[in-house]
Amino acid sequence: MRVTTYHPGVPGEVRMIAAYYAGISPRLADAFWAELLEAIDDATAHPERHHFDPSGRRRANLRKFPYHFLFRTFPDQIRVIVVRHNRRDPHFGSRRA
Repeated sequence: MRVTTYHPGVPGEVRMIAAYYAGISPRLADAFWAELLEAIDDATAHPERHHFDPSGRRRANLRKFPYHFLFRTFPDQIRVIVVRHNRRDPHFGSRRA
């Protein structure tokens, strides 16, 4: 069974996104959080289903929100490198390990 680990910058990115949506509606923030967790669970269980982005890392897109995350795969884990807006600079977070 694979586990999920996170780059130290990821929790702060997620908090900022959730705070933005909470400012609009607590339900919207909850929906974002639920979709992100579902996407991370899916990537952990089936990393090979996700395409590679130009940085060479796999990319998982959220369905209802304009965000995605990049991750690296290892035999026993995935490591979420960055969570970013779809219009964010594509190089943001790509140097993280």
